[in-house]
Amino acid sequence: MPEPTERAGRGGLTAHADVQVDPQPWGRLEWMVSDAVGNSDTLTVGKCFIEPGEQNPVHHHPNCDEVLHVVSGRIRHRVGDEYVEMTAGDTISIPKGAVHNATNIGADTCELLICFDTATREVVGE
Repeated sequence: MPEPTERAGRGGLTAHADVQVDPQPWGRLEWMVSDAVGNSDTLTVGKCFIEPGEQNPVHHHPNCDEVLHVVSGRIRHRVGDEYVEMTAGDTISIPKGAVHNATNIGADTCELLICFDTATREVVGE
């Protein structure tokens, strides 16, 4: 494998103590990788925690696709006018501009891994 000749972009470890926590009325967002965190020029990676019976606001991302993976719990996920129930291990791809949100339909806090194809995700409606 050839040696790299220049740095490909920012990277690096985000220790648990350095995760950016964004409390929400319905749960919280935790950010590990992004331009704002200082360790990516191309991605945003985080976790979304939604409390039982709660939901995040209906919103969309005008500048990026999103991939949402259920780590634990049960959600009803809306994309446009379609609703799907998801449990641990399920993954959904949400195209740029699609209106969506998640409702926790389980008895426990749900944990979602969320990834975006930009380091500077934009949110409308949150």
